[in-house]
Formats: sequence, structure tokens, C-alpha cells
Amino acid sequence: MQEPGGSTYGPGPVAARRRLLTVGHSYVIGVNRRLAHEIAVVGGAKVEVVCVAPQRYRADLGWARFAPLADEACRAVGVRAYGTQSPHLFGYGLELRTLLRAGWDSVFAWEEPYVLAGAQIAAWTPPSAAFSFLTFQNLRKRYPPPFSWFERYTLERADGWFYSGHSVFDVQRAAPGYRERPSCLGPLGVDLQLFRPDADARRRVRVGLGWKDDGPPVIGFVGRFVPEKGLHFLMRVLDALKQPWRALFLGGGVLEGELRRWARRQDERVRIVSAAHDQVPAYVNSFDLLCAPSETARHWREQFGRMLIEAFACGVPVIGSDSGEIPHVIADAGIVAREADEAAWIQALERLLGDASARAELGARGLGRATKVYAWPVVARGYLDFFERLATARHRNG
Repeated sequence: MQEPGGSTYGPGPVAARRRLLTVGHSYVIGVNRRLAHEIAVVGGAKVEVVCVAPQRYRADLGWARFAPLADEACRAVGVRAYGTQSPHLFGYGLELRTLLRAGWDSVFAWEEPYVLAGAQIAAWTPPSAAFSFLTFQNLRKRYPPPFSWFERYTLERADGWFYSGHSVFDVQRAAPGYRERPSCLGPLGVDLQLFRPDADARRRVRVGLGWKDDGPPVIGFVGRFVPEKGLHFLMRVLDALKQPWRALFLGGGVLEGELRRWARRQDERVRIVSAAHDQVPAYVNSFDLLCAPSETARHWREQFGRMLIEAFACGVPVIGSDSGEIPHVIADAGIVAREADEAAWIQALERLLGDASARAELGARGLGRATKVYAWPVVARGYLDFFERLATARHRNG
């Protein structure tokens, strides 16, 4: 197994002007097209990249509508999609099929193989193009029909597949359809220009929250306010700490009311904020450390943890649970504490809260990991190399 940038193939010659079409409902939001943009940048004149998204999609916070960005290196296209209230059963219109007939070397679906849209893209990809997809599934599930049929069909058409993390590969590598095909680690990336150490942002955010910059260390949380993200656990741990602390929760969700009731008992040392994505880097910089206490549930465990690599990039030390992909993302660049182990979490937090030099050391290690492993150009190069390997094999085999 390899870090981003590696695949199951070795390096090989790159043909001139390869054509890549990538499709995914997540691309309806401009920031999620960063992978396609970076592949186009890394590929330069040798690669043409077209990124396809639904014209509109029912997302968690309401309807998201496609809009091209001024600085996108790829060509972004919005197409009709139907039934997007259901992520498992929505489908693309015939515009996508027409696009797929335009002579591509590679087609990449950022859709799970067991959903209708994933099988649809597989079915409409011409035989001349190498087809691959990305999966985040780090729990092996037995899908009922028709989802089991979609998965089987998508795998039969696939030339290879990407896994978002090592916990995904560990689960899927021996499964029928997956084990017979080459695979490549394809994680999320982080923008090192947006997420970077910023002392001015740190001070500005703290003043805006009504805090002094030189007060007790700020413990940060970024994500959905839901039980599986470990919020009940984190509140109990914070209540048990003896070292002075402040806490900033960035996000939203079903537990927000309960979180705010708890915060009112904390004598002004807790803030709860909802922010647009372009504001997140400033808030992350206001943290002295970030906590990711995710807790594995029957049908869920942490699939990646984007907040971890964003904190890395800002030089903020992290403490995460051992749920799903978190230990693989953190590696030796932070602290991994057993999920739901209050004693272990209290001990780790007490140590970091009382030791600024230890926080600085972990922050530097995290920044190094973000630069070497999760920077978007590094991630994009891994994808591009794998696309090239698959396309070369497909053309060679006729």
C-alpha cells in the first residue's frame, strides 16, 4: 500500500494530449471540483480535462446549483439530473451520454459503484475509454437489489478503482470484483494557499468572538453536529479537564440545540459558529488544537476526516480517535486516542493544553504531512498517473 501519488502500477510513458472526462454529483459545488482543476494543472498541455456536474442537486443544506468558476483549469459543464433528492437513485439525463461519446481516453466517476448514477456512467462509457471510480466505503455491506446489481455491473465495466483511504482498501481489496482489478489510493486534498498558518487571522477571529488572543488554549471542532462525530463524548471530556481551556465548535446539525444548552453552562468559554467554506481557514487558525473524536456506529465509521488535513495545513496539532480512516490520516503527525476512552482523551488533552512546545512540535509535523502527502498537486499527480496506466492498458488490449 502506498501514500497518495502511488498506484499499483509503476511509471510509464505519457501519451500526448490525453482526454479525461470526470463526472460526479459533488462537483455541483465549485470547491469540490478542485481535484479536476488540479489534474488539469498538473497535466498541462498533455491532458484535456472536462468536469461534469448536475445543473442542480439536493444537498444536505438545500438545493445546490452549478456555476462555473472563473479560474478553473478544467472545463466545467452542468447537465440535467433527475431525482437528486435520493443520492442512491438519482440519474443523469441524456446530455451526459452525448458527452461520453466524444472520444475520451479515460472516464472517472466520483460516484459510488452501488448507486444508480455510478452504474449509469459505467454503462454509457464507450468501450474505447478506460473507466474508473472512487469509493469511500470502509464498511463491507451486502446491498439489496437493485444496488447489488448496480455494484456488480459497475465493477464488471471498471478497468480499475480508487479508494479514498487505507481503511477502504482493507475492506474492499478481497471483495469480488475489486480484488481482480488494479487500485490506487485517491484521498481528498488540501489547498495550501487557503489553509496555511495565519497569525493575523488567529487574532482577528478571536477578537470577533469576544475572546482575548492570549487567553487559555482554544480546542477546536469542525464538522457535523451529529452523535457519530463524538460530540456527547467531547462535552463530557471537556467538563472533566482541569487545565484551563476554551472551545470553538464550527459546523451544524441535529445536536446544535443540545450543544448550545451545554455551552450556556460554560461561562463564556465556548463559541458555536456556522461559516462558509472560504471562512473556515481563518477559524481553523484560531485553534490551538483540533479534536476529532468520531465514534464508530453499526453502519458508519469515519471515512476520511477532511478537517484533519486542513488543521495540518494551518500548523494546528490534532487529536483524533481510532475510528475508520483517522489513524491513517494522522499517522505520526498527531495523537490518536482510542474512541470513547475518556481517560485517554483527558490525559492527551491535559498534556497538550499545558505544553505549548508540544503543540508547536505536533503542528510542525502536521504541516509537513500536509505538504508532502495531502497537497492538491501531490494528490492530483497520483490520480493522473493511474488514469494514464489504465488508458494505456485499455488501448493495448484493444
